[in-house]
Amino acid sequence: MKVNGLGGVFWRTKNLENSKKWYREVLKIDIENWNGAMITSKPDHNIIFSLFSEEDDYFPTDQQVMLNFQVENLEDSIDHLEKKGVPLVMEKTVSEYGKFIWIEDPDGRRIELWEK
Repeated sequence: MKVNGLGGVFWRTKNLENSKKWYREVLKIDIENWNGAMITSKPDHNIIFSLFSEEDDYFPTDQQVMLNFQVENLEDSIDHLEKKGVPLVMEKTVSEYGKFIWIEDPDGRRIELWEK
């Protein structure tokens, strides 16, 4: 068996319509009538699968999964988020892996935005 890539992320939400609207307006992910979206990756975009111990505090320990979305331009993304009234949970950080910010969705789930 060989895994060819990430097939999807599935999770429950407290308010389906509110979450669909938020993801559509804030992250510009067009959530379709079947309550999902197909995100087509580009050749230079990576999908990372990473495991964390229960004690690791990289993201909240009461949150089992954190999404990471790769963006073209983090500064443009920050400007867009400010216009939408979405606060940053973590200011921009830069490392050898790229630039990162964190935001939260309507259910309080931490989301990481990454510019490679």
